[in-house]
Amino acid sequence: QVQLVESGGGLVQAGGSLRLSCLASGRAISRYAMGWFRQAPEKEREFVAVTNWSGGSTSYADAVKGRFTISRDNAKNTVYLQMDSLKPEDTAVYYCALTNRDANYAYTAQSHYTYWGQGTQVTVSS
Repeated sequence: QVQLVESGGGLVQAGGSLRLSCLASGRAISRYAMGWFRQAPEKEREFVAVTNWSGGSTSYADAVKGRFTISRDNAKNTVYLQMDSLKPEDTAVYYCALTNRDANYAYTAQSHYTYWGQGTQVTVSS
């Protein structure tokens, strides 16, 4: 049984920064690709950033490219999302996810992910 617990969300002013963490238990994440997704009010959940098992292959949504950075510390069983230059449109619940697919690749499709966290709220005020 895999459990993913996100933390680090909160209220921040536009232009500010937050770092989200996703702590996994039940499996060593070093064998798995992982990702961050988000869901804004009244909108579908969408891809934000993903990484392969090592962090050597990553992919970002166009809306966050150059502002967000995904990283991982496999020794701590944790994946991070550093969010800089935040905008009000980044307001959403952010979810961490883990996939059982080939860990050498970074998967952007939500359907590829098997395990999901409960999410952490990020609110960016203007």
